[in-house]
Amino acid sequence: MPQFFLNKRLIVLLISIIVLVALVGFSLRDRENASWPEQFVKDVVGFGENIVSKPVTYVSSLVDGAKDLKNTYTENAKLKKRLDGVAQLESEVADLKKENKDLKDSLNIKDSIRDYDPINAMVISRNPSNWNEQVEIDKGSRDGVKPDMAVITAGGLIGRITSTGAKSSTVELLTSNDTRNRVSAMVQGSKNAYGIINGYDGDTNLLELKQLPYDMKFSKGQKIVTSGLGGKFPAGIFVGTIEKVETDKMGLSQTAYIKTGADMYDMNHIIILQRTAETSSTSNDTGETDTSSSTGGN
Repeated sequence: MPQFFLNKRLIVLLISIIVLVALVGFSLRDRENASWPEQFVKDVVGFGENIVSKPVTYVSSLVDGAKDLKNTYTENAKLKKRLDGVAQLESEVADLKKENKDLKDSLNIKDSIRDYDPINAMVISRNPSNWNEQVEIDKGSRDGVKPDMAVITAGGLIGRITSTGAKSSTVELLTSNDTRNRVSAMVQGSKNAYGIINGYDGDTNLLELKQLPYDMKFSKGQKIVTSGLGGKFPAGIFVGTIEKVETDKMGLSQTAYIKTGADMYDMNHIIILQRTAETSSTSNDTGETDTSSSTGGN
C-alpha cells in the first residue's frame, strides 16, 4: 500500500512537470494573443501594480514638489542678491560710459580699439581630420568679411579669418598649432600683464599664453582678453581663464595655460568682428598688425 502511494505521487509529479514544460513551451511561441491563464495573471498583477503605484506616485510627486519649492525659494533668494549687484553694476557702467564719452569728445577721439561691427555667420563645414584647425563659414567678401578679422561665439574668441571667397570663408581656430596663429592678449588684474597666445596643448585642451613677465604673480581663474594692440583684433574680447602658470626653463618669462570660454568642439553660430578703428599696417611678431612701437611686440 505505501509503495502504491509512493508510485502515485511520482506519477503525479511527472505529469505536473510535463504539463508545466508544455505550458512554458506554449507560452514561448510567437503569438498575437495571450492565453487566458496568461491574461488572467497579467490582469491580476496589473491591477495590483495600479493599486500600489498610484499612491506611491502621488506621495513621490508631493515630496518632489516640496523639494522643488524649496530649491526655487533658495534660487530666488540668490537671484535677488545678484540682481541687487547687477543694478549697482549697471549704474557704474553707465557712469563709466558717460565719463568715457565725455573724455573722448574733449580729446576729439572718434574711434576706439574696442569698437567693431558684427557680422553674423553659420558654420557650414568642419573636416574631421583637422577638427581643431579650422572651420568653413557661410559669409565671404561680398558680406564684408576680410582676412585677419576676429571670430567669436557667445562664449568668447575662437579664431580669425584666414581666407575668403565670395560667399564663404575659412576660420583658423585658436586651437590650431600653426606657428603663425598668434593673438595679442592681456591678463586682467590690478596690474594688467601682456603676452601672446601661441600654442595649444591637445592633451589638456588648454591654450598657451606666452611671454608673460617673470616677476608677476598670476592665479587660477584670472580672465584673459584680447589686448587690441596687435592692430586687427578689437580689445577686450574674452578668451578664457587661467588654469595654471609655469616659468620657462631660463626663468625669463612665464607661460599661462588658458581654458577657453568658447566651446571649441561644438560651434554653429559665430560672429565676425570688423574692427572700426583705423590702424597702420606695421607687422609685429604677434601675427597681427601693430599700431604702436611702445607695446613691446604685444
